[in-house]
Amino acid sequence: MYTWDQLMAALEKSLLSKASWANTPLLKAFIIILVLLAILMGTKILLHFFQNRLKAIPRAYFAPDLLKNIRKLLDFLFILAAGAFLIRTFHWPALARPFYAICIILMVNPINNFLMLLLDAFEKHLAKKTETKVDDIIFDLLNKFSGAIIYSIAVVIALDVIGVNVMPFVAGAGVAGIAIGFAAKDTLSNLIAGVLLIIDRPFEIGDRIEIWSNPKGTASWGDVIDIGLRATRIKTTDNLVVVIPNNEIMKRDIVNYTAMSTMIRVRINIGVAYDTDIDKAKKVILEVASGADWILDRPQPKVVVRNFGESSVDLQLRVWIRDARRRMDTISYVTDRVKSAFDANGIEIPYPKRDIHIIRRKN
Repeated sequence: MYTWDQLMAALEKSLLSKASWANTPLLKAFIIILVLLAILMGTKILLHFFQNRLKAIPRAYFAPDLLKNIRKLLDFLFILAAGAFLIRTFHWPALARPFYAICIILMVNPINNFLMLLLDAFEKHLAKKTETKVDDIIFDLLNKFSGAIIYSIAVVIALDVIGVNVMPFVAGAGVAGIAIGFAAKDTLSNLIAGVLLIIDRPFEIGDRIEIWSNPKGTASWGDVIDIGLRATRIKTTDNLVVVIPNNEIMKRDIVNYTAMSTMIRVRINIGVAYDTDIDKAKKVILEVASGADWILDRPQPKVVVRNFGESSVDLQLRVWIRDARRRMDTISYVTDRVKSAFDANGIEIPYPKRDIHIIRRKN
C-alpha cells in the first residue's frame, strides 16, 4: 500500500500544489474526486466509441462483454482511488486496510469475467477447430475451477492486507487436505484417473467401446456420452446409461471400436457337417454376405476353416464393414440368411449326436 499512497500523493501534488485556495481537506477531496470522475467519464465515452466500431467486425463478437467488464473494472478503480484519497486526506488510517481488502474482493468479479471471456474465445477459435472433443472437456474443467481459484487467491490477499497471518490457515488447510485425502481416497483416485483419461485419450466422446459392468442380459457395448472427473457415462445400444468410475476404467483393457476408423472386421463362426462340400459351403456363405450393402467389397470377404470340431467342420466368415455400429446387424443378417441358404442347397448344420449301443448278455 506504500506505492499506492505515493501515487495519491503525486496526484495531489500535481493538481493542487499551485492552488493556494485549496487548503481545506474537504475542498481538496472534492477537487480530486471531481478530476477522477472526469477521467472515468472520458474513458467510458472512449470505450463506447470503440464498441460501436467493433460491432462491424464479425470476429469481435466478444467485444461488448469485454468492454462491459472493463467499464465495471473502471468503476471499482474509481471507488478505490477516491476512497484511498479520502482516507489519506482526512487521516483515517484505521479504515485503510479494511477498505483495500474489500476493494480486492470486489474486483475479483470483473477479473473472473474477463478470464471467462478469454477462455470462451480460445475455446471457439481453438477447441472447435480440432477433431477431438477432449479439448472441449479441458475448457469445461477450466471454466468450472478457475473462478474458485481466483476467489481463493483474492481472499488470501485480502486477509494479508488486513494484517491477518494466513500461514496458520495454509498449514491447517494442508493438514485438513491430508485428512480429507485419506477419507476420500476412492474419490481422489477417480479424479486422478479422470485427468489421466483426458491426457491419455484412450477414447473420446462419441466413441463406441466395450463395457464389462453391463447388467446381465443387456448389450455389452455402447457410446461414450460424457467423460467426467469422477466417472464416465456410456449409453449402451439398449439405451441404458452405465456410469463407470474412472478408476475402474484405468484398471481394465479398453476395447475401442471407433478410435482409428469406423471400419472394422467382423468374424462369424458357422459349422457344417463333415460330409459337406466345403467349397460349396464357402460359396453359399459369401453369396449371403454380398447381399448386405454395408459389407465392403474391399477388403474382400473370405471364409476360412478354423477347426475340426466334435461334430462339425468349423468355418469362419470374415468381412469388413464401414460402420462399426452395425457389427451386431452384420452377425444377425448373416446367421439368419445362412440357415435358409444352407437348407436350399442341402447343406447340413450339424448338432451333437450320440450313438447308443445296447448289449444284452445271457446269464
